[in-house]
Amino acid sequence: MPGRRRRSSASSGPDDSNHGRHAGRRKAKRRAKPLDQRKLNDLALSYVARFATSSGKLEAYLHRKIRERGQVEAKDDDQMESGRPQLDVAAIVERMVELRYIDDEAYARSKTDGLLRRGYGGRRVEQALRADGIDDDLRGAVAPDASAARHAAFALAQKRRFGPFGDGLPDRARREKQIAAMIRAGHDYDSAKTLVNAETTGQAEEWLSQVDDL
Repeated sequence: MPGRRRRSSASSGPDDSNHGRHAGRRKAKRRAKPLDQRKLNDLALSYVARFATSSGKLEAYLHRKIRERGQVEAKDDDQMESGRPQLDVAAIVERMVELRYIDDEAYARSKTDGLLRRGYGGRRVEQALRADGIDDDLRGAVAPDASAARHAAFALAQKRRFGPFGDGLPDRARREKQIAAMIRAGHDYDSAKTLVNAETTGQAEEWLSQVDDL
């Protein structure tokens, strides 16, 4: 009709401004408050209560929480004088260890046993423990021996139906893929090749029993 004004699609109505205000409120609610040492300690306590963890993983978690709030760890007097709260991650981690809330050796042994049961080899176990901050000496102490390594390889071949555990013996191309998969899982080439190339499950079991007889 003549005289009726058409609302411009580019103009913002009341609903648009309300939406903007609500979005601003939601953003403000999501903005986390700065951490101080007490709040950081509370985060550590909550973390170790929920997860079996290592000192290295806890340290990485706390540093991540500090970065998420745009803060930096402050320990010396110069930083304290700048008005930033003291944040000492190492002191918190050390205290968790003293209280036995964290036991790196128990964690490393449990993690190693779990990975071996799932069919992972020694190299993957070592990589996982390194990523969790377990030191060199402890990684060496919990590393699987020859018997554990063979049992893990055998378990993976059974689980993935490699070699004689599948429906019919695999052809050359398929064997190569299976060997590659076992190597990626952390097993050595000789173990992977022996299992995948075994013609019967009996041969695979014999290979497994050989290490137990040593």
